[in-house]
Amino acid sequence: MEAREAGEHIERELMILMRHRELSVPRGARDGALDRSAYVLLSRLEVQGPMSIPDFVEAFGLAPSTFTRQTAPLLRDGLVERMLDPDGGVARKFRITEEGTKRLSAQREETVTRLAEVLTDWPTERLRRFVSDLEQFNTDIERLAGRPWPRAAR
Repeated sequence: MEAREAGEHIERELMILMRHRELSVPRGARDGALDRSAYVLLSRLEVQGPMSIPDFVEAFGLAPSTFTRQTAPLLRDGLVERMLDPDGGVARKFRITEEGTKRLSAQREETVTRLAEVLTDWPTERLRRFVSDLEQFNTDIERLAGRPWPRAAR
């Protein structure tokens, strides 16, 4: 199989995977669940620490208005707070609050539990290979985009 043909298969499977949103939204809590952008931003703040709007722009390559729009409900709901830049910069930074950490952790736990249900019958070697291949796939995308995602130490 060549890269183009593999790309066609992967595109289709990624589209189908994204359709399975119920894996990442807690059962019976869809109204109180973090939306995708909140989950991603809180996850980034959790692993990287405080970030300003320009930091978000650099990390994600999206317009500042996107992050202004996405951080407003996080501030309103007490999931992030603004703080002075600890390095003395002019821009205020956002940091995840205790409530933000709690909600993110709860939703992550639900997601991990549901993914584990899907993977429960997979042999150990297949799980290791899948995790390794998926991580390599993501890091290759990050390398090409010039925007690596910080990963917590295992």
